[in-house]
Amino acid sequence: MKPTTMRALLFDVDGTLADTESAHRVAFNRAFAEAGLDWHWDEPLYTRLLEVSGGKERIMHFWREMRGDTKAIDTDAQADMVQRLHHLKTTYYERLVKDGAVQMRPGVLRLIESAKKEGLSLAIVTTTSPANIEALMRSAIGPDWRHTFPVVEDAVTAPRKKPHPQAYLQALQRMGRAAVDCLAFEDSANGLQSARAADLPTIVTPNAFTAHHDFTGALRIVPSLEGVTVADLRAWHAATAQ
Repeated sequence: MKPTTMRALLFDVDGTLADTESAHRVAFNRAFAEAGLDWHWDEPLYTRLLEVSGGKERIMHFWREMRGDTKAIDTDAQADMVQRLHHLKTTYYERLVKDGAVQMRPGVLRLIESAKKEGLSLAIVTTTSPANIEALMRSAIGPDWRHTFPVVEDAVTAPRKKPHPQAYLQALQRMGRAAVDCLAFEDSANGLQSARAADLPTIVTPNAFTAHHDFTGALRIVPSLEGVTVADLRAWHAATAQ
């Protein structure tokens, strides 16, 4: 097989770049309370709901499950309510990030900086909203974070959520890179399926919410990126051509 060169790294956000899910869960519950709903997502329930990609989609999925206990309203009114809940949730999440409730996962920032110094292209590929990305990345990297990640695919630019590969395919096109020359980083089964559907070799770093997922097809499964170097990534990537 023809040797390939690793030229780009594509990162998921929630659960991969940072331990965000606990803060997201808190933000959802605060939004529900402000809206006067008696919904409460505990950790087991939220872990299950994470199988649905996208915050609005998660709310709608839960609403459908609860439909027997929820007053029927017309479709437009339901869509408006989901939009309002998601807006409230995003506002609470941004506050939590600013208050330091969200931490980047071990090794992430060091690896990103090393990759940038070595001239690798970097992209964010996620199903989360632009506002959530902005809040996290401004906190972690600073106001010029887009210089590090010039390509970002999110819930707005790629509305077909993971496990659909739309976000990854669009990122590759915008970067001008072939999948064989890249590595993707994910934490969930949906994310892995999305990246693999775009033919991307994928490193998985599970977390407490996704450790039970099926990661068949991953190039490597590691507890975190702590201690992982660009040289390690190049070696793992080279193995895909063998």
